[in-house]
Amino acid sequence: MQDIFELLNKIIHADISVLLEGESGTGKELVARALHYNGPRRDKAFIAQFCGNLSETLLESELFGHKRGAFTGAVADKKGLLEIADGGTFFLDEVSDIPPSIQAKLLRVLQDGEFRRVGDTETRRVDVRVISATNKPLHKEVEKGGFREDLFYRLNVITINMPPMRDRDGDLPLLARHFLNKYATKTATPEKRITPDAMRMLSGYHWPGNVRELENAIERAIVLAGDRDITPDELIIPRVAKAPGGSRSLREHERDYVMRTLDEMGGNKTKTAAALGVSLRWLHYKLAEWKDAGH
Repeated sequence: MQDIFELLNKIIHADISVLLEGESGTGKELVARALHYNGPRRDKAFIAQFCGNLSETLLESELFGHKRGAFTGAVADKKGLLEIADGGTFFLDEVSDIPPSIQAKLLRVLQDGEFRRVGDTETRRVDVRVISATNKPLHKEVEKGGFREDLFYRLNVITINMPPMRDRDGDLPLLARHFLNKYATKTATPEKRITPDAMRMLSGYHWPGNVRELENAIERAIVLAGDRDITPDELIIPRVAKAPGGSRSLREHERDYVMRTLDEMGGNKTKTAAALGVSLRWLHYKLAEWKDAGH
């Protein structure tokens, strides 16, 4: 993380495209916001768009806007988010999910700052810094033919890989204390303490939802603890060791935990993702992965 902070300091004032790679919950959007609000575009808009699970028509309209009558339901001219972000920063989350036709239009924005609204013939210009994020290696999507190579090179002038929580053991106590302080400040209540047993339990879990899941776990524990310190009883996470020699794998523990939570939430994937502290996209990805594996 210190290497990432040093890199951020070097590129904050460099108006170049940045690609953020890493698992869900590792803080990619936080890094994007840090680049914007500490850089020369801080007084202009920061606009974020999630690109997954959207139809091609809807995503194209959201990004570029549309002309009245361009399609059914287009009852008025509409500005796209790129126009709204003019002069500022545009954050494309899960950029790997952008369909090929929209990739071509996005490439033109990055090359020339030009685009057209859906159904319009007028060419418009914008000046935006593009920061994109993906939870899967984008170069592999290029190799598979699902993502344009020329757009890939435009997006990843600088690539930052966000490490998962399982590779940040030493950061966990610091992050836990940060979230305790954050909650105490937000609620104007005394800051709680975590007992040594509870801290060992936090350190022994592999955090598939990463920092986002940790924050959710801490906030739940604060509420459940009431006036007491946080003990293992308040931590709703699997009681498993990080490296259980000779026993079931972490992947198996992860699957069991997710499926149990899904069952507890009555099969509601949105509630399950919120309870786990992961994105809905991550949950869909994992369920599909386990289905393909025959689980």
